[in-house]
Amino acid sequence: MAVRVLLLTQWFDPEPTFKGLLFARELVKLGIQVEVVTGFPNYPGGGIYPGYKLRMLQKEVIDGVLVTRVPLYPSHGQSGVGRIINYVSFAAASLFYGLFLAKRPDVIYAYHPPLTIGFVASIIRFFRRVPVVYDVQDMWPDTLSATGMFSNARALKVVSKGCDWVYRSVDHIAVLSPGFRRLLIERGVPEEKIDVIYNWCAEDTVTRSIGLLPAGFPDTANFRVLFAGNMGKAQALDSVIEAAKILQSRAVPVTFIFLGGGVEVTRLQNKAAEEGLQNVVFLPAVPMAEVGDYLSSADALLVHLKNDPLFSITIPSKTQAYMAAGKPILMAVDGDAAELVVRSQCGVTAESENPKSLVAAVQSLLAMSPEDRLEMAENGRKYYLDHLSLSKGVESFAAIFRRLAGRK
Repeated sequence: MAVRVLLLTQWFDPEPTFKGLLFARELVKLGIQVEVVTGFPNYPGGGIYPGYKLRMLQKEVIDGVLVTRVPLYPSHGQSGVGRIINYVSFAAASLFYGLFLAKRPDVIYAYHPPLTIGFVASIIRFFRRVPVVYDVQDMWPDTLSATGMFSNARALKVVSKGCDWVYRSVDHIAVLSPGFRRLLIERGVPEEKIDVIYNWCAEDTVTRSIGLLPAGFPDTANFRVLFAGNMGKAQALDSVIEAAKILQSRAVPVTFIFLGGGVEVTRLQNKAAEEGLQNVVFLPAVPMAEVGDYLSSADALLVHLKNDPLFSITIPSKTQAYMAAGKPILMAVDGDAAELVVRSQCGVTAESENPKSLVAAVQSLLAMSPEDRLEMAENGRKYYLDHLSLSKGVESFAAIFRRLAGRK
């Protein structure tokens, strides 16, 4: 008999989400029955998507996956109160459904954040005697503090105690990096209870390219380093602008390309203009279906985050996308992410928020032969396929589900 998994997540397709329909569909391909319990789509805008209407319950089957939507208060603005009501309303509705209406599963999979999902899964576990796998994608309260979402010490302490309670309650925990695992062990979680399952990427999208230079993309006169994705406070891209300034003063033939949007874009554009930088190009965000063209057109791909203890134990999701795309990586994030690049021999590393270190890393890439850079690119693609791919990740989760369900 197939293992039945109740996949509990506040966000699901058509919302942008990581462990969404693709994850559920791959589990079904492995013979696992999946019911998703989620909300009515409203993220990130905070309004219910066209084609959906809030109701007490909605069920649909998508590619063999049963999707059950329960009501919530749609909100994702700057209001902390609105965000809390959004979390709590979904928690209440999903708890009621999980306790009284859902067919009893063999295993519950719960996606964190938010922490309220962990509470719901733990309570259902207690009353229905169903093991829980808790997928920790964000280390709370550390992330809340580092990003400035919460600054109240008392509130952060409450969140920390809540996390500890959930960690004790669930049966197994999956984390995205060795650093997350080390931190949980330091906080008292038994090491045998934790597995590292690396995140994967949208493989078909990042490797898809028509082979043409995208509009506005610099030609091959300079070595092109691409940063693709959100440009916010956490990315600390002032250091990259400073590195570009140094390289321009030395007449090094390098161009930095920033692809995407975010709260810092305008300020960074103004800073580059004030410095008179000719080796920096900003391009607007493009649909995911077009991203592969930009990745394939670059000579190297940049990952950069601010120097923060939290980021030293995480692996930015663009790392996997860059590896799958088959380009040398310039990793300017300390800790686990840098160690992954070194271990896979797919790029060079620089210190986070250190323009001089970034300059040295760029120059080391330039000094390599095209054959050496190609070897790095191939190393990254191979390591991704062997250790980080969608198939590897889903197989790891499926093995945990079968073990907890008592199936081989």
